[in-house]
Amino acid sequence: MMTCTRCVLTETFPGIRFDDDGVCNYCLESRAEAHLAAKQERARRKFEQLVDGVRGASGFHCLLAYSGGKDSTYTLWQLRQRYGLRVLAVTFDNGFVSPYALSNIRRVVEAVNADHMFVKPRFDMLRKLFLGVSENSPFPMKALERASSICNACMGMVKSITLRIAIEQRIPIVVYGWSPGQAPISASVFRMNAAMFEQMHETRTAPLRAIAGSDLDPYLLNESHFSRSDDFPCNVNPLAFLEYDEHRIIEEIQQLGWKLPTDTDGNSTNCLLNAYANRVHLRQHGFHPYAFEIAGLVRQGAMTRQEGLAKLEDLGPESAARSVAERLGG
Repeated sequence: MMTCTRCVLTETFPGIRFDDDGVCNYCLESRAEAHLAAKQERARRKFEQLVDGVRGASGFHCLLAYSGGKDSTYTLWQLRQRYGLRVLAVTFDNGFVSPYALSNIRRVVEAVNADHMFVKPRFDMLRKLFLGVSENSPFPMKALERASSICNACMGMVKSITLRIAIEQRIPIVVYGWSPGQAPISASVFRMNAAMFEQMHETRTAPLRAIAGSDLDPYLLNESHFSRSDDFPCNVNPLAFLEYDEHRIIEEIQQLGWKLPTDTDGNSTNCLLNAYANRVHLRQHGFHPYAFEIAGLVRQGAMTRQEGLAKLEDLGPESAARSVAERLGG
């Protein structure tokens, strides 16, 4: 199988083309995008201005979607140590959170003195949802280029849950720990528009409602939330503009008591479901759901091409994927 000589994308990735040197069109397009450092600096200043505006307010300054993985843990540490913000860390328990991640979460939130809450929906509803999207993916290919069907469903719930809590508690900033390969710099700091988000929310959650029905209602936004347009928070992805080096990040968060899980695949440090989701995606679509993210990190110099290829090859233990399949009933 042909693989780009610069990044990790293969010939099975949607819309890919190669030049005579075996370089893919995504790499060629990224080379034409100049001044990344300047864009990161502008985004960083924009975030710091936002932080200055909320630091004196009462209540929580920001809500962090906290998975317990390396990137969201590092983001939490930056929010507390670098910016001195009062953080409400919210963890969505999808029923497959690694025991290592659960232990990491407990240690880290205490180490950084952050408030924390779990949101754990009924497992029968989650099982129905995850099995439904894995058997008959309802998502457009553009979404599947960046994540598996199961991850799309899971993150759709995470986004709705975190935004719902932020609106109800009037928390002015919602933060995600996306890596630079997941979050483009252009979307790293932006204020949500209630009317626009309502349309997006309906489009994003309609496939999930079709599978899980009204059981999803406690976790999704409704008209009472969309009517509070003044309470819609600003959305921030700090790792798009902060320094990003995976090895250094792991070294730093280990000082907080964080330990690298040994029960997850090469592209997750918190979720056991990932090993199953990645295999389903590969079987259905022919390319790895993390390929786009890893390729972006390789282009930015955040990891070597060899490291990226190794990550994509590490699908985790087959026994772990079988265990997930048995729990889902698939």
